[in-house]
Amino acid sequence: MSTFFTNARLIDPKAGTDEPGNLLIENGHIVARGAEILSPEGVQVVDCGGKCLAPGIVDLGVKVCEPGERHKESFKSAGQAAAAGGVTTMVTRPDTTPTIDNPETLEFVTRRAKEAAPVNVVAMAALTKGRAGREMTEIGFLMDAGAVAFTDCDHVVTSTKVLSRAMTYARSLGALIIAHPQEPILSQGAAATSGKFASLRGLPTVSPMAERMGLDRDLALVEMTGVKYHADQITTSRALPALERAKTNGFDVTAGTSIHHLTLNELDVADYRTFFKVKPPLRSEEDRMAIVEAVKSGLIDVISSMHTPQDEESKRLPFEEAAGGAVALETLLPAAMRLYHAEQLTLPELFRAMSFNPAKRLELPGGTLDEGAPADLVLFDPDAPFVMDRFKLHSKSKNTPFDGQRMQGKVLATYVAGSCVYRRD
Repeated sequence: MSTFFTNARLIDPKAGTDEPGNLLIENGHIVARGAEILSPEGVQVVDCGGKCLAPGIVDLGVKVCEPGERHKESFKSAGQAAAAGGVTTMVTRPDTTPTIDNPETLEFVTRRAKEAAPVNVVAMAALTKGRAGREMTEIGFLMDAGAVAFTDCDHVVTSTKVLSRAMTYARSLGALIIAHPQEPILSQGAAATSGKFASLRGLPTVSPMAERMGLDRDLALVEMTGVKYHADQITTSRALPALERAKTNGFDVTAGTSIHHLTLNELDVADYRTFFKVKPPLRSEEDRMAIVEAVKSGLIDVISSMHTPQDEESKRLPFEEAAGGAVALETLLPAAMRLYHAEQLTLPELFRAMSFNPAKRLELPGGTLDEGAPADLVLFDPDAPFVMDRFKLHSKSKNTPFDGQRMQGKVLATYVAGSCVYRRD
């Protein structure tokens, strides 16, 4: 089906533009755009009413709890949440039960995703077997089965020898390694970032230096092996100089951060509110502002939801014992609008980090409004106000830190390959 979008505010992260125009899609791809193009006869016309039309979000680092914990999140519920949040491609994590560390499990996940999710789903695989950090997985076979990257998620590989061997092998195959930069011994058992606030509440803490130490080690191994490397979450200002040096030196290095670390700080924990317990823990306001500036400058490449469903039983515990993580597929875009309305990031800058850069890093199609690109699109109103009600989320788990908060930015429609997979009533 051909569809003509008219009266749209086109957000192009590749060109860095935000301007009125029209867009024509045919057979699942963009074929023309611009203010001067006219609607061909016999096509479906969508009047955008001056609202924003942008490339669909490519969300790098989504946890879907299949196999093993479908009561927390399934591909069906995660796919519905993604569509409602303007996410057209989910890049899923391998920290499932069992771990996605062999081609058979990866093929099961891929098949389930195609059956149940209305959006694109691509999977990452574990870097080491069982994410135990002792023996690397069969990277070549997993790439043949469709793995787009390799990561042990928040299980940091402590053995430098194992990690260097895995990086060397990945380099020979052109595989991308995604790491969680954190010194694992210092950060073990931590529930908050060290400082006066955490001390007054008696919480076990970790210094921001643990992130810098973990990143320094990883970047030294990147220099030694030449592997393609992505840091999943950079959340402290102390890690930024090392990242900048690595990029200046020409290493194939990129970095991401989560929407929670861009929009929340350590004080949001308040009186032990466990929905605000994430990994790594929320940082100081100074760190938050430094990370926002790093996204703006392009030093940090990717913004992701780090969607981590947890059930009520694992969150309704004392703060120290509660599980970390938050759902964010549906809140990613409205939370990002906080940065837009605060005039800290423009819409093209936000979609560069949420759509264009992750697609480019993973060598996926999309992330642009170029002619020939897939018609994976999100139509949204950046100004529409609402109060977040976690019980209205499509995710099975409801652990969002934004529950009850006033927000702006509503997804009006989401299109995957030109087909509408979500439309707000």
